[in-house]
Amino acid sequence: MNDNLKNQIDRLMNERNNLGIPEFEGYSPNEMEYILYDIFGENSPVHLLKMTEPDYKKVPLLNQIKYLAGLIDSQGELKMTSKGFLPVKVVADIYQQGFLKDEFIEVGISKLYKEADSLTVNLTRILLEISGLAKRRKNKLSLTKKGKTIVADDYELLLLIFKTFGTKFNWAYYDGYGQNNIGQMGFGFSMVLLSKYGNKRRKDRFYADKYFEAFPQLINATNIPRYGTVQDEAARCYSIRTFDRFLDFFGLIEIEQRIWNEPKIIRKTTLFDRMIKCTPHGKGV
Repeated sequence: MNDNLKNQIDRLMNERNNLGIPEFEGYSPNEMEYILYDIFGENSPVHLLKMTEPDYKKVPLLNQIKYLAGLIDSQGELKMTSKGFLPVKVVADIYQQGFLKDEFIEVGISKLYKEADSLTVNLTRILLEISGLAKRRKNKLSLTKKGKTIVADDYELLLLIFKTFGTKFNWAYYDGYGQNNIGQMGFGFSMVLLSKYGNKRRKDRFYADKYFEAFPQLINATNIPRYGTVQDEAARCYSIRTFDRFLDFFGLIEIEQRIWNEPKIIRKTTLFDRMIKCTPHGKGV
């Protein structure tokens, strides 16, 4: 292949990769690659904004992680149970702060005795460890040097939590939809959708359908449907992972009607636009 032909092919491929795609809400394959693999990177269309202190206090997961980090730091190290979980008194203390609630505990279906009884407390401890904010040695949990520094900086802490939640924590851990990437793959694209459409109250299925237009290969990734079609099962999986156990934990959405197997109504909060900015296709940073 001569150099001129190779250059022409490279130019055409580059032009194609920079064309907006309707299924990607107008973003190009190149832009989508940043959304997928470098969500808040310099070239990504999705940006994490710096906020005021009162705004950071509205981010439930951020503040619950800070609270647990503070408990650990005040003691120097925290002795875990024989099975490696937080002590019962610490679990109760964290939950009573009211940063995050568990639906089953709140309605009385289950009771809070230990860490495993609370998804939100368990998630908080896991994120603290896999993010590198804390380390475990001889079944005792302590903050790392990195952790002590980052916990004092709300922006850097929130950035780390987002990245850890999106790329290191397994979103399938708490549900029975199978080991698949629904919701977690392209979680930044879900924020793009909320940024664009979230001003109005919309059903969760509206967002699920748009998500699967962008990632149709994930439609058949769930287990055999328990109710309805494969598409219905995939949409339920997307909804609970993306809305109930991701965006809501960060204070970015309001959810109406949490009734099993019924549509949820989703709307972004005012905090969303203070925290997340999505640059349109071709506009750069």
